[in-house]
Amino acid sequence: MVTVASGTMPTFDIVSQVDMQEVRNAVDQSQRELSTRFDFKGTDSSVELSGMELRLHSSTEDRLRALVQVVEEKLVKRKVSLRALDYGKPEEAAKGAVRQTVTLKAGVSSDDAKAINRWIKDHGPKGVSSQTQGDQIRVSAKKRDDLQTVIGGLREQDFGLPLQFENFRE
Repeated sequence: MVTVASGTMPTFDIVSQVDMQEVRNAVDQSQRELSTRFDFKGTDSSVELSGMELRLHSSTEDRLRALVQVVEEKLVKRKVSLRALDYGKPEEAAKGAVRQTVTLKAGVSSDDAKAINRWIKDHGPKGVSSQTQGDQIRVSAKKRDDLQTVIGGLREQDFGLPLQFENFRE
């Protein structure tokens, strides 16, 4: 049996990241739009970013839904995947107002990693292997084309989070 030194196989990493600078820009743009739009006048609507959470606040559920729409629009324009958003339930706040927390998901959770590894094992070409390393997955194969096949297949799947493919090495 011939063993191949692990350093010679082509590899890439599957990660799930959110560009926080773009999220900040989208939040700033949303705030600016809220301050100028007539339908948000007097609704005490706001969006703030705190760590990996967006906190949305408005006077009614109706305005909260409109606020979510504004924020999503700005995020999409800034190329932030909406798959990175995990919506909490709208809650009642003081004076009949409504608030909602939206958590930004970054990193591949162990459950997501299991699902992705399973998909690669079931659908990837022979000789492709993957292993979880912290909050990312390393995929290796004997042939570069096999890795590209895996990337193409993963792009068509919806694992509920944005996936990026990086550190492609020969």
